[in-house]
Formats: sequence, C-alpha cells, structure tokens
Amino acid sequence: MTRPHTRAWLGLLVILCPVFLVSMDGSILFLAMPRIGQALSPTADQALWILDVYGFAVGSLLIAFGNVGDRYGRLKLLMIGAAVFGAASTGAAFAPGPELLIAFRALMGLAGATLLPSALAVLSELFPDPRRRAQAIGVFAAAFAAGFAIGPVVGGVLLERFWWGSVFLVNLPVIAVFLVLAPVLLREVRATGKGRVDKLSVALSAVGLLLAIYGIKHAAADGLSVFAISTAVAGAVLLVWFARRQRGLDHPLIEFSLFRDRVFTIAIVTGLLPLAAWSAAAYLSGIHLQSVLGLPVLQAALLALPGAAVLTILCVVTPALVERIGKRAALVGCHFSIAAGLALLLMTGVTGGVGWYVASTVVAGVGYGISFSVVADTAVAAVPAERAGAAGAIAETSNEIGNALGIALMGSLAALVFRLAGPDLAPTLDGTLQLPGIAPAAAADAKEAFVSGLHTAVAVLSVLHVALGGLALRWLPHSEKALAPQASV
Repeated sequence: MTRPHTRAWLGLLVILCPVFLVSMDGSILFLAMPRIGQALSPTADQALWILDVYGFAVGSLLIAFGNVGDRYGRLKLLMIGAAVFGAASTGAAFAPGPELLIAFRALMGLAGATLLPSALAVLSELFPDPRRRAQAIGVFAAAFAAGFAIGPVVGGVLLERFWWGSVFLVNLPVIAVFLVLAPVLLREVRATGKGRVDKLSVALSAVGLLLAIYGIKHAAADGLSVFAISTAVAGAVLLVWFARRQRGLDHPLIEFSLFRDRVFTIAIVTGLLPLAAWSAAAYLSGIHLQSVLGLPVLQAALLALPGAAVLTILCVVTPALVERIGKRAALVGCHFSIAAGLALLLMTGVTGGVGWYVASTVVAGVGYGISFSVVADTAVAAVPAERAGAAGAIAETSNEIGNALGIALMGSLAALVFRLAGPDLAPTLDGTLQLPGIAPAAAADAKEAFVSGLHTAVAVLSVLHVALGGLALRWLPHSEKALAPQASV
C-alpha cells in the first residue's frame, strides 16, 4: 500500500526538475543582460529578442504540445523535451554571438513548451485520488512559481562568481537527474483513439500567439507603429481563425466548450491576470529599486525573497486551505489580496519605499500563491483524464500569456505616463532607466515621472483585481460540490 504512494511522490519530485528549470529560465536573464551585452554587443532589437524569444516560444507552443503529448505519449515527450532543453542550454552558454544565442533561446523555449503540459498530465496520472492530486498540483504550482521568482537571484549569485554562460549551464545537472530517474519512476501515458493532430490548428495557434504577443511587445519597446499594429492584428486574425476551426474538428486542440462553464472561465482568467500583475509589478519595481533608489541588482533581487517565500508556501498549503474555507472563498480572496498588495506600491517614491515594496510582495504573494494552485487544479479536474494535457496547456498558456502581456501592456502604460510627464527618456525592456549624462534636476524629474508611471500601472492592475474578485463573488456557486475536483474516469 505504501510503496505506490511513495513511488508517486518520488515521481512528483522528478517531474518538478524540468518544471522548475522552465520557469526559472523565464526570469534568470533579468540580471544577466548587462554582462551578455558587454560580451556579445547585441543591438537593441537583438537584446529584446534574447530576453523575449524564450517566452514567445513557450507561450505560443504550449497548446500544441499539450495535445501532441496526449496522442503520442507524455513521458516520451518529456524525455525528448528535457534532452533538447539541456542541449539548447549548452549551446546558449557558449554562443559566440547574439544571433546564435537568440536561436538557442528559441530552442529552449520550444523544449519548455513540451515539458509543462506533459509534466502536469503525468502528475495527474500519478495521483488518481482527487485530494492527493490537488496536493501534488499545489506542489507543482509552487515549483513553477518559485522558479520564476528565484530566477533573478540565482542569476545574480552565479554572475558574482562565473561568466554569463553559467546561467545556462546550471540547467544541466538537473536535466541529467531527470533523464536518469524519469524512466524508472514515471509511466508512459497517452490518450487512445483521438485521431491525428490537426497540423493547421497547430500552426494557427503557434503563429497567432507569437505575432500577437510580439506586436504588443514591439509597441511597448518602440511605441505604436504600423508594423507593431499590423503584426498584432495579424496575430489576432489567426487566433480567431484558430478558434473557429476548433468548432468543426472532431478532436480540437482546445475544447472551447469548457469556457461555457463560469467556474472554468473564472479559473483561467485567474491564471492570466495575476501573472500579468506579478510580472509587471516585478519588472517595474525592479527598475524602481535599481535606477530610482540606486540599489545594487543583487540586493534588489534579494528583497523579493520574502514575497517569493510566501507565494511558494501558499502554493503548497492552498489545497488544505481550500478544504477549510472552500474554493469559492479562496478564488475570491486571492484577487482582493493581490489588489491590496499592489495598492501598497502606491506608497513608494523617489527617495524611498523599500519597506512598502517588501510588504507589497508579501501581501500580494498570498493571492498569487492561491491563484496559481487553484487554477492548475481546476483546469485538470474539469476534464477527463485523456484531455489532461490539453487542459493543463490552457492553464499554463494563460500564465505565459499573462506574463507576456503584463510587461507589454503595463510596461507601455508606464512608459506613456513617463513620456507625458516631460523627459525625453523611457524605461527600457532590459530593466534599466536610461539617465546618461543629464543634469541632476532633469534626472530627478525623470525619476519622478517613472514613479508616476509605476503608480499608474499598479493602480490599474489593482482595480482590475478588485473587479475580477467581485465578478467571482457573483458568479461562483456557493455549493462546494460545483467547485470540487472530480475523480478522473
């Protein structure tokens, strides 16, 4: 009796290896970019691609690979993806120029897209009991959240001792452990009789997401232009085509009928908006701490640890919390917690605010931790076991899109407020505020303008979370039976 139980939890630990790496690599370059810039001398556009191409690839391919794993084998896809991730990490570490680094980062993102949905699906097979599965998904969500939160800190520590390529080589020991233990502890799982993967749907979802996100990011970096608008519109058109095509397929990549359920819809939006708030607040606060308050990059990263710890702990304890207070109260409460935490950033200023920043990450971290855990659990529990990979892909895609849109939309909003305030300067997407060779009075004005942009962005995000919390309070049923995960059949 205990041996299968022990094997399942050991299997979970093995699954967490690639999950942690995929999320950590989404943020580990935040502190490494200055060193990479010195070593490889990328152009401004290349630097943007080095930062963003990984997230583009992960976000645009998650849906496709969630379904590929369902049909052709989740463990097989995990093994292939982990091997490619390790090889691409090695290539990135020793890339002699920015072009090859961009290519290897894109390959890492492609491999990461194979890992996340398949890992979540294999996890659901390890824990058929709904209560155990909810606990395991909470740990899964905690590992994913912790990886993204700890990424900049790991990067800062490595960069103090080694060259910039070390932020990629750190992946290799973890990948090696996974490749050795996964075949021993994990079983192959695939859905049967589901037909062939619709290749056109794969292309439409991948290219549509890529173009839409890139168009928004390009507008955030360089302002509105014909190119940025046309790229985003082209992506949107492809995504509409993709959505319409799914309705006529016997085996669609996304079961859009799931969104008719208000509980599922609230859960997926809860996956998107908190990630948008988290990424935007982390990005803008990082600039504030470093460029406005003048803190060293590693010290700025360490200040995020209390919030990261709270977030991680909440991911783990959320299943038990949900049993005590109910999923409805947890979903509603997480949004008001995030709204309150974001509002605390309104107390930051040009000459101070470190304490308010730490308090903000801790208070909002409670809501982030709950949301990450509840979203994943709801997505997987809402579908039959054979569609677990696709459902997991929807949940993870909402996270990745939220992460991308948070920086793109809120970053551009902050930049707009910054420009309207007067100085002919703008925050850049590599996490710095450019203040070279200007008079002290102008620098002070620039810092004041940036703080105004930060306050505007977090105020908008806080209001959005209050609105979503109110909507959840109205829409979600009081009966826990309507919200509780059902056993897979």
